[in-house]
Amino acid sequence: MNRILIPLLACAAVLPLAAAAPPVVGEKARDFTLSTPEGKHVRLSDVMSQGPVVLVVLRGYPGYQCPYCNRQVQDFIQKAQGFADAGAHVVLVYPGPAQDLGAKANEFLADKKLPDHFDLVLDPDYEVTNLYGIRWDAPHETAYPSTFLIDRQGAIFFSKIVKEHGGRTTAAEIQDALPKRKPAQ
Repeated sequence: MNRILIPLLACAAVLPLAAAAPPVVGEKARDFTLSTPEGKHVRLSDVMSQGPVVLVVLRGYPGYQCPYCNRQVQDFIQKAQGFADAGAHVVLVYPGPAQDLGAKANEFLADKKLPDHFDLVLDPDYEVTNLYGIRWDAPHETAYPSTFLIDRQGAIFFSKIVKEHGGRTTAAEIQDALPKRKPAQ
């Protein structure tokens, strides 16, 4: 028995772990804590407790600043009031190799002023990208551009994962999917 079991255990130890599958609508969002380029810690569960979260995973810095990411984030910034009206917090995830990631993120943010209910967080060495099963593991790639809407209880109620550079969510598409706040009585 030991002659069979020991070689099997040795083989199992060297096999790579299966990559996480992306979460789907109805599943609980996987919690994480990441930092902004300024060092502010953002924990997903803390942000969720305040209202719906728009979790947008960008491509980060795959050797250049992605023009599609720039357009998408500018669209979200221009329509920021709609997110505020829905009580939503936008978390932008900027993945990439840990070395120089903060500098690259600051370069990305140079022409942008994020509203108070937006955070851009660094995903060094693809921690969250791998956790969410959206690592685009190809030359000059980082993550599949993805958007998840998460309610206060942590349930995902919208998911879009794009396996190309274009075709991303727009601010209008996300705002239409967000629940409307009831007016104060």
